[in-house]
Amino acid sequence: MIAHLTGKLIHKQPNTIIIDVAGVGYEVSIPLSTFYDMGEIGESVSLNIHTSVREDAIQLFGFARTGEKELFLKLTSVGGIGPRLGIAMLSGMAVADLVVAIRNNDLGRLIRIPGIGRKTAERIILELRDKLDAISIEETEIAMQMAAQPGVREDTVDALIALGYQRPLAERAVDTALREEGEMTIEAVIKRSLKKLSR
Repeated sequence: MIAHLTGKLIHKQPNTIIIDVAGVGYEVSIPLSTFYDMGEIGESVSLNIHTSVREDAIQLFGFARTGEKELFLKLTSVGGIGPRLGIAMLSGMAVADLVVAIRNNDLGRLIRIPGIGRKTAERIILELRDKLDAISIEETEIAMQMAAQPGVREDTVDALIALGYQRPLAERAVDTALREEGEMTIEAVIKRSLKKLSR
């Protein structure tokens, strides 16, 4: 079972990368959060890996941070959520945001993620609400997300959508920008978000 990979990045696109490890290329499915952390082609990368073994395929799912992998495993333990949908959820919302949404019974935020309907969101909340304390993310980060001004976040996301970006990409970039140091005005957050999206 592969649990970790370190090697040279030889290909990347938003949900898939290929890592060369001693001459062997491993194709790894990743969430957008991990994609944003990837360097340039030819640089060294190191990922936490979950190996999924099925009758017809062996798939590798990679995560830049431990908390992403832990939440992925929690999500895929819920009935009806397979690895692909787990990756889609982590691509649609930052780990801290997902934890906050689940803890706060925030169906509205969960059902904005492509592929997540109301019944699935309710099942996720029911099964995971009290099981997320062990996720390896800073409580300060969760507190920051809970205290973030929703007006700034939503207005910035709307502005990026108006520029032609899809909502999941826009939300992911804005959430990342909000966690960085700097001004929290809409203009400043848009600038930081556009830098993320231009990668």
